[in-house]
Amino acid sequence: MELERTAQVARKSKETDITVSVSLDGGPVEIETGVGFFDHMLTALAVHGGFGMTVHAEGDLYVDCHHTIEDTGIVLGQAFGKALGDKGGICRFGSFFVPMDEALAFASVDISGRPFLVFQGEFSEERVGDFDTCMTEEFFRALAFNAGMTLHLRVEYGKNSHHMIEALFKAAAHALREATAPSGGGVLSTKGILGYTKNRNC
Repeated sequence: MELERTAQVARKSKETDITVSVSLDGGPVEIETGVGFFDHMLTALAVHGGFGMTVHAEGDLYVDCHHTIEDTGIVLGQAFGKALGDKGGICRFGSFFVPMDEALAFASVDISGRPFLVFQGEFSEERVGDFDTCMTEEFFRALAFNAGMTLHLRVEYGKNSHHMIEALFKAAAHALREATAPSGGGVLSTKGILGYTKNRNC
């Protein structure tokens, strides 16, 4: 099955109303979630990943930013998963380090059809602007599980929470850029398919 490489997904609940479009091969970037720092991070994810991406989210920010950020991760993950199709014809794996001033972050991804997140990072500040720093892990968990990818993220070191989180988003972007790049081949697996099977070797 040929990769679509583009997708649009909409999701509406009592807490959020979100529409996302993704193009793996680039395009316009337009982000509007109502959470300024999160907009900044999603823009970095799109630009450094080389992705076209539009995100329009309305959420119950009078409660806090949790639902908006997590649900955006859900919908964005679904859009990536849809754009990747059967996950054939891509490089599948990507890893990247990104420094940002005193902070250094690492990301490694396997677009495997087996969702998993390993997250290592502690932030000294509870908030960056209107963004709760604890939502960094929640966003990436929602993204990984809904896209069907294994994602490992680690803050090697750092002091400024803004720098640490931004380095994580940029590292994830570059790892995804490597993993989603066209390979010119089929599904990169000894089984010929990706996802959960009784034999997990692939």
